[in-house]
Amino acid sequence: MIVNKQQKQAFVKGFNAKIAEAGTVVVGHYRGLTVPEFEGLRNDLRQNEATIEVVKNRLVKRAVEGTDFACIEEFLSGPTAIAMSSDPVSAAKVAQKFADSNDNFVIIGGAMGAEKLDAASVKALASMPSLDELRAKLIGLIQAPATKIATLAKEPGSMVARVCAAKGAQA
Repeated sequence: MIVNKQQKQAFVKGFNAKIAEAGTVVVGHYRGLTVPEFEGLRNDLRQNEATIEVVKNRLVKRAVEGTDFACIEEFLSGPTAIAMSSDPVSAAKVAQKFADSNDNFVIIGGAMGAEKLDAASVKALASMPSLDELRAKLIGLIQAPATKIATLAKEPGSMVARVCAAKGAQA
């Protein structure tokens, strides 16, 4: 497919806007993946509010110039796919899970803001809980004391009632 200069400029502008909204970027090589396998990865990412794009390395280098993600330029060689998400963990988590189960997808690095991540750092990031999981834990921690207080407040009354019922049964 031949791409003209205007289409290239539109891609660079569009990709720059997408990457500006991203919290995390994961760069991987997809050599040897079948279309159904890649679509499975794309669907998994979409379900986790992340996206993936097969990109032209030269155009991505232009798109990330002057952004926090300029540090990913060194990863842009070969058949490159870039996964992005606004949640700092979801793209890394889904991409790492897919890479673990498929030898044809290799994570080579990424970035979280201006911080460059190597493959081991992406794997460590993937093992962290997602933003939604952290929110759920926080709500659980906040609700736990209230539940315990309600239980303790209810408990003395029921204990008195049980003692009275036992005394009444003895008499």
